[in-house]
Amino acid sequence: MERILVDSSNVVSVGYDENASTLEVEFNSGIYNYYDVPMYIYEELMASGSKGSYLHQNIKNNFSCEKIV
Repeated sequence: MERILVDSSNVVSVGYDENASTLEVEFNSGIYNYYDVPMYIYEELMASGSKGSYLHQNIKNNFSCEKIV
């Protein structure tokens, strides 16, 4: 999955697979996949002023995830 570099202290890059509804986030500590994430969540994340805060408030505890790297 292709990821886009973002300006964040904790998040390096973000990618999204619309067909699989999978959000891929590269943190400083590793890469995680979040599953069954609607497109609007990805769009809101990318538009947010703070990627880390948005992830913490709207994604981390709301979608299943696994560390892939």
